[in-house]
Amino acid sequence: MNARDTAVAARTLKRLRTSRGWSLAGLARALDGIASGLGVPLAASTAGVQRSVARWESATSPVRPSHHYQLLLAHVYARQGGAPHLGPGSDFAELLAALAHYGESEHQLNELRLLITRTVTVGNGGLLALLGPRSQARIAEALGGPAGIDASLFDDLNSAVDHANRHVGALPFVRLQLLLSPVVETCRRLLAGDLPPPLLPALRTVAARTFTLAGRIAFETHDDATSHVLYAAAIEATEHLPTWHRAVVRMSHALVTLYSTPGTDATRVLVDAAIRDARTGDAPAVRGRAHALHSEIAARSGDRRVALTALSLARHDVGGGPECGPSGLPFSPGHLRGFEGLCALHTGDAETAESLFAGAAAALTHPRDRLQRTIVTTDQALARIQCGDPVAGTALLHTCADELTTTGGRVPALRLRSARHALRPWHGEHFVAELDDHLLTLR
Repeated sequence: MNARDTAVAARTLKRLRTSRGWSLAGLARALDGIASGLGVPLAASTAGVQRSVARWESATSPVRPSHHYQLLLAHVYARQGGAPHLGPGSDFAELLAALAHYGESEHQLNELRLLITRTVTVGNGGLLALLGPRSQARIAEALGGPAGIDASLFDDLNSAVDHANRHVGALPFVRLQLLLSPVVETCRRLLAGDLPPPLLPALRTVAARTFTLAGRIAFETHDDATSHVLYAAAIEATEHLPTWHRAVVRMSHALVTLYSTPGTDATRVLVDAAIRDARTGDAPAVRGRAHALHSEIAARSGDRRVALTALSLARHDVGGGPECGPSGLPFSPGHLRGFEGLCALHTGDAETAESLFAGAAAALTHPRDRLQRTIVTTDQALARIQCGDPVAGTALLHTCADELTTTGGRVPALRLRSARHALRPWHGEHFVAELDDHLLTLR
């Protein structure tokens, strides 16, 4: 942060205020009203808040708003015309950019974004929140005819998908489904239209991403039929795109199929197809994840040799390129360690599995990894139980249960059920009874 950055921040805050037609006192009254509505009334008078606003906007020595005032400002600017707007071009997005220029940490900005998204998108009123006001106008124009479409529309749609994806494990899946639904419908209608050929790759790319995430979310809300329809639409959207796009769709579909279809045969077909697609594209992270999934399916089937071979290929791919690459799919050594743990667990080496799961959980520190970390930690608890230490495993399951109330998700819930099932030999012990009480309370 330097003087130029803070000057930009101050000018942005002033522009936001004046665009609403507010004087310094007007914004002060708005902040006071928000604070009272949230049940945290300001101790300062309106005149005192007005002086704070003036300091934030100072042309000579601007001061960054405190975290308390940042929250109030976020609530003020998260709505336009009474409706929530959080997407590109919104006042809320401008506010976050201003706070970044003030030198606010990325962690604080992410927390603020999550808190506001949780708060203002409740119910149907938040359906278009992720698109932003200008994006909504562009979409309305685009749906009226291809002449109204340009590349910026797809940037807006991708941003909305990124926003929803970033909140997997932080927002309830039902809420994410509602937030993503206008993007799904927009992609469907545009694909059915007559777009100029130069715009088709961008549309197909965002449509494949949108339908894949929507398919995953539908699975999490136990709507398996809709989930499979969305994955089929995602595969169709990848036509004429690099093959790693199709591999990403198939891997996500494979995981959903593994937990919604008996046996592993259907999952194996999808994983094999994903490997074929990944091998023909320049996306090491995609290849690595495909081979890792292959190793898990082989291990679950008791084929240790195939599982170890697939793991070896996955390690080669993870070491051969960036964690994301062109696909944007994160697959790091930490993610791979979780698959290594699964292979050890399913092939009878619980002690090695426990160590690998512990390492994977420690490496998965990104907020987006929270759901995966919960899954890995639940697997670690199962490994402890299989190692003959049910007390330590149960202690870890308490933590997993608490995390599950925040992250949600069918997969960690199923893994937790599997770990609890492994405690049957100790069903009369007090530590198992305490876990059951904890689970019943959370339920």
